[in-house]
Amino acid sequence: MGLLGWMKRQLIDIIECTDQGTALVWRFPHHDNEVKNGAKLIVRPGQVAVFVHEGELGDVFAPGTYTLSTQNIPVLTSLKSWKYGFDSPFRSEVYFVSTTNALANKWGTMNPITLRDADFGMVRLRAYGMYAVKVNPDPESVKKFFVDIVGTDSYVSIDEIEGHLRGLLVSAFTNALGNAKVPALDLAGNYDKIAAVCREQMEPMFSQNGLILNQFVIQNISLPPEVEKAIDTRASMGALGNMAQYTQYQAANAMRESAQHGGGGGMANMAVEMSTGMAMGQMMAAQMQGFGQPMQQQAPPPQQAAAPAAGGGQSVGERLKTLKNLHEQGLIDDATFAAKRDAILAEI
Repeated sequence: MGLLGWMKRQLIDIIECTDQGTALVWRFPHHDNEVKNGAKLIVRPGQVAVFVHEGELGDVFAPGTYTLSTQNIPVLTSLKSWKYGFDSPFRSEVYFVSTTNALANKWGTMNPITLRDADFGMVRLRAYGMYAVKVNPDPESVKKFFVDIVGTDSYVSIDEIEGHLRGLLVSAFTNALGNAKVPALDLAGNYDKIAAVCREQMEPMFSQNGLILNQFVIQNISLPPEVEKAIDTRASMGALGNMAQYTQYQAANAMRESAQHGGGGGMANMAVEMSTGMAMGQMMAAQMQGFGQPMQQQAPPPQQAAAPAAGGGQSVGERLKTLKNLHEQGLIDDATFAAKRDAILAEI
C-alpha cells in the first residue's frame, strides 16, 4: 500500500452522509471499507445507517452520533467478529438509508381496465395519479428493504424501484375499482373513497418490502372517447329540454338551409330535407330518452293503425313534387302554384 493510501485511511474517521439527494440508499465510499477504532458515525434526521460485513447485515443505527469503539460495542453485537474490538481497522460497508417521504411519484394504467358498468355495459377505463412512499425506519423493516430491494447496489433511487411500486399500485387499484362497483358517471365524486380503499389494500404489500405508503391520490379516471362523446350528446339533449321542440327545430333548420341554397328543385328538396330533419329529431329524441338506462327486455309495442294521410295517401314531399311538375309543365299558373304550396305546407 502506498504512502498516500495509508494517509488517506488514517484521516477517514468520520462516517456521514451530508447530502443524500434523491437517493433512497447511498453507500459511504471510505477507503477499503475500513472502519478505524474511535471513528465517528453521524446519522442525521431522516436517515438510518446499516453496517454490512461479509454479506451479513449488522445493526441499524437511528439518527444520532456514535463513537465506534470497544466501549460502544453493545449496538454492534450482531456483527460477530466485532467482539475482538478495534485494535486494527475493521472492514465493513456502511449504507445510509433515507427514511423521508419520496413525494410526487406518478402512477398510471398502461392499458385500459375493462369493467362492467350499470349505465354503459362494458367500459374501458384509464387512470393516473400520485403517491408518496418512504422506507420504514423500524430496524426489521429496514432489513427487509435491504434484502428485498437493495442487495449489493451502492446507490438506489426511487426511479429504480418505481416500476415495481407502480405494478403493486395498479394491481390494487384495479381490484378496488372493480369491487367498488361505482357507476362511471359517479366516479369523479368518489375519487377519495376509492383511493382510501386502494391504500388499505396496498399497505400490506408495501410493508412486506419494508416500505410505508403514506399517500395515494387518484387525479383522473377517464372513459373512452366514444363514451365521452355520448355523454356530451346526452348533456346537449338535456339542455334542449322539450323533445318536441327539438324536432321542430330540426325541421326549421332543414327548411331554412333549403331556401338559402335555392335551385330548380328547391321546393321538392326542401320538403325532403324537412321530413328528414323531423325524422332525425324524433329518432334522436327516442334514443336519448332511453340513454343511460340498463338494457332490459321489453315487450314489443302494440301495433296501431296508421292514420290516412291527406291528399290521397301521398306524403307531403310527394304532393309538393307533383305540384312542382304541374307548374313546370304550365298546367297551373304561378298564383295557383303558390297558393297550393302554402296550403300543403300549412298541414305540417
